[in-house]
Amino acid sequence: MTRQKEIYKPTPLSETVQLRVRFSETDPLGIVWHGNYIKYFEEGREAFGRKYGISYLEVERHGFATPIVKSVCKHKKMVRYGELLEVETRYMDTSAAKLVFQYYIYNEQKELVCTGETVQVFTHLKEGTLCLYNPDFYTQWKEKHLSHS
Repeated sequence: MTRQKEIYKPTPLSETVQLRVRFSETDPLGIVWHGNYIKYFEEGREAFGRKYGISYLEVERHGFATPIVKSVCKHKKMVRYGELLEVETRYMDTSAAKLVFQYYIYNEQKELVCTGETVQVFTHLKEGTLCLYNPDFYTQWKEKHLSHS
């Protein structure tokens, strides 16, 4: 049995957030430790969620959770303590009961320093079971935000 590759469709939905690299996020050489980029992605997702009304708290209010099942991070250029970064988070559409985001992190010179992607699945909060279909609130959210794209 072969598994069909899922297609993610780009959308115009995105949000950008700025953050400054803290000393605690660097290694002994003053370079951002690789694991912190996942935290930067989370900052981007949270900003996106607040902007578009699909934050973790909003999802939870509807009785669901969205655990991450896949994360990809590609480093392009090193970043140091004190640098100002811009994290762009782009929502990718899919027919599955998932949230897919792509990330682009830029330094102050507008150079791309990192790209990434996360995939989150919908689960029923109480049972912890996987949703096989999009929750109603998410279908309505998509209709509202993607009807013009």
